[in-house]
Amino acid sequence: MTLTLTNLRLIDPETGEETRGGVTLRDGVITDRHEGVGGGVDCGGLCLAPGIVDIGVKVCEPGERHKESFGTAGQAAAAGGVTTIVTRPDTTPAIDSPETLEFVARRAREASPVHVLPMAALTKDRAGGEMTEIGFLMDAGAVAFTDGDRVIRDTKVLSRALTYAKARGALVIGHVQEPILSDGAAATSGKFASLRGLPSVTPMAERMGLDRDIALLEMTGAAYHVDQITTARALPALDRAKRNGLDITAGVSIHHLTLNEFDVSNYRTFFKVKPPLRSEDDRQAVVEAVASGLIDIICSMHTPQDEESKRLPFEAAASGAVGLETLLPAAIRLTHSGDLSLPELWRALSLNPAKRLGLDTGRLSVGAPADLVMFDPDAPFIMDRFKLRSKSKNTPYDEARMQGRVRATFVAGRQVFGEAL
Repeated sequence: MTLTLTNLRLIDPETGEETRGGVTLRDGVITDRHEGVGGGVDCGGLCLAPGIVDIGVKVCEPGERHKESFGTAGQAAAAGGVTTIVTRPDTTPAIDSPETLEFVARRAREASPVHVLPMAALTKDRAGGEMTEIGFLMDAGAVAFTDGDRVIRDTKVLSRALTYAKARGALVIGHVQEPILSDGAAATSGKFASLRGLPSVTPMAERMGLDRDIALLEMTGAAYHVDQITTARALPALDRAKRNGLDITAGVSIHHLTLNEFDVSNYRTFFKVKPPLRSEDDRQAVVEAVASGLIDIICSMHTPQDEESKRLPFEAAASGAVGLETLLPAAIRLTHSGDLSLPELWRALSLNPAKRLGLDTGRLSVGAPADLVMFDPDAPFIMDRFKLRSKSKNTPYDEARMQGRVRATFVAGRQVFGEAL
């Protein structure tokens, strides 16, 4: 099958440029790029960019399929322009054995219209006591290893796991929070948390967690990705680690890029995420770090929670928000505010996560996989959580005015969302 799309704004994160032109798709790859309107399907000046590669998506199979399944997560991803989801192992039970991983991979192939790449737990049952069989899990298809938001407190266990991961060429993803200080926290410490009477954590907890893990990287030489950097205090340490040549990258969730601590002022639990939302100064510092390239990756940190988990007092409510369908329009806020150009945004949404995982996608060059999203960055709408395709509806953007509509999503050249072209 051959499809030629013309009259497009081509968003190229590799070159950092936006140009007018079109592309031809054949046998699952981009076979041609051309300038001008040309022949083919006239796309009316919409934007075309590489499909989003979203690291850190929670799909609640096995164990909590009522919150999210591979079918609903895949549909939400396609509607949000996400062509590859990299799933977390913090399920029930945890994905810590080749058998569980193979079950997940099979379910994903059966149910999801987009690519699904599973991560596996770094320690058994994510308990931090004994590392998993990293080699066997890699053979079964694990693309990275993480205990999710559970910090491995035993430094000796983590150092051994990093050493073994280095020997096998495995990527480790960590959650950098000092675990004792951050335990039970629902907000970031400061005047706001004190006035609201919320248990809080100092931003220094993130810096302390990062400092420890950087020291272990110096010792082991492992490949390491920080799932979320959310505070200004952590940025100098990350910068030094990169300048010292360590194999370290960092991400941030779209919620920490576009929301701040004042959004929880009415105790609305849809705004309770982990780490907690930060100050506006921290938010702006992290946005600048994405623009400069210090923070490499933007992710949704998609975490479905049912109504029963969220309709509780703020301190007792579960943390997390869904984000697969809201990632693109929320991220485009940063373009409309003048903080990031569309090519810079897609560098963090698509190119950099693909490079970190060793994938060919994330590019618009000839020969690249035809994993693409076509969107209108200016289309306005009011977010209605009940229209989300995810089973869980816990989005902090409910009833928010947003811009940015996905018009079509392609996976390996096949349209999986939008009106037929």
